Amino acid sequence: MTVPDPAGAPPTGPGPEEDFGVAAHVAALAGLPGMGPATLVSILTDHDPIEAWAEVRSGRIERPLPRRRPAPPAAGSSGQGALFGSGSAAPAPRRRSWAEVAQRVEPLEWWGRHAAGGTRVTWPGRPDFPVALAGDPHLPGALFWRGRMDALDRPCVAIVGTRNATPDGRSTAFHLGRDLAAAGVCVVSGLALGIDGAAHAGALAALGTGASGATVGIAASGPDVPYPRRHTRLWWEVAEQGAILSENLPGRPAQAWRFPTRNRIIAGLVSLVVVVESHRCGGSLITAEAAIERGVEVRVVPGPVHSPASEGSNQLLYDGPGPVRDARDVLDALGLFRPDPVPPPAPGCRPPLVRRRQSGAAPAGPAPGGPPGSGELDRVLEAVGWRPTATGQVMERTGLDAATVARRLDQLTEAGLIGHHAGWWSRRS
Repeated sequence: MTVPDPAGAPPTGPGPEEDFGVAAHVAALAGLPGMGPATLVSILTDHDPIEAWAEVRSGRIERPLPRRRPAPPAAGSSGQGALFGSGSAAPAPRRRSWAEVAQRVEPLEWWGRHAAGGTRVTWPGRPDFPVALAGDPHLPGALFWRGRMDALDRPCVAIVGTRNATPDGRSTAFHLGRDLAAAGVCVVSGLALGIDGAAHAGALAALGTGASGATVGIAASGPDVPYPRRHTRLWWEVAEQGAILSENLPGRPAQAWRFPTRNRIIAGLVSLVVVVESHRCGGSLITAEAAIERGVEVRVVPGPVHSPASEGSNQLLYDGPGPVRDARDVLDALGLFRPDPVPPPAPGCRPPLVRRRQSGAAPAGPAPGGPPGSGELDRVLEAVGWRPTATGQVMERTGLDAATVARRLDQLTEAGLIGHHAGWWSRRS
């Protein structure tokens, strides 16, 4: 029998049957009901996968006893999934033994269908297993993947945040993903709506122009089951330009409890986690916590103080992690970028208070309003940010008096360049 090699990139020809057989039995072991990552790691440490499957079939390796209290499946547990059932979270009418299940499954036949479709599997000790996860405190027993695993062979940064992102949050995530991929970084995220999808899309935009970076998605479903459906095209583009990794068997649908467990893999793969927007109890805070537990640095993009979408991320920022303004801050944290010296203030702008104090300069008064013209309009437009900006902030940034600022704001509003809502100004695309 000739089969594709499950341990590397999609092959151009048939691979060794022996490698395929080992991979098929690892996949089958991962699909046993109730199999958690710690149990699978233990079995693969003590047994050859093919021998382990024979031991399971004979009943010499038995299914662990259930916990005394009902609990969700273990982190990364494969459950019954696509191999042994529908993957539904509903309890089975009877707890089947592993021997009973294994007697009804032929690993080579089952895995052959998925390997032929491009799904691969790796496990601890394999050359293609991610190096960053090798010493993880919650080591995955097996990872199913599509694409190119060498996408992770470069500096990796996670960009995570809420599904219910604001337009400003999505724009920030897109630009971070694009600029980091352009700088040769692998952008890692969870393929979800909102911030995750925008970060992947930004990275793909850079990769489409020949950038040297990559993007990798960590899925809560099987690596061949796009979720959410709205991201089907994005999903396959990520697999083509980088990779999609999952602890879940191919064919496995996404379930709510799988999202928190996959977040530890996101945190374990990267050197830095950037939280763009998060609600008070957002899932990205779980990723941040997992990163901190692993000694991985966390940074936060500050958000508007009254925005619910930034409530959790702003609290995280307040609690300690440093801020991120753009990709240069991320590259600087990775040691890949040397920031330029602080430039002198632009004409008509007052230097920051800390620099005024250091230099001994007296606080400057408002700059006199110049003759009507585009110079003042440009200064006012530049002072109005893409986030809500108060009139006082515009005066502070431009050094213009209140009457001049009000007149120029009205002109920019009439030109459609800025908008005004509830006392705040913001720029329009």
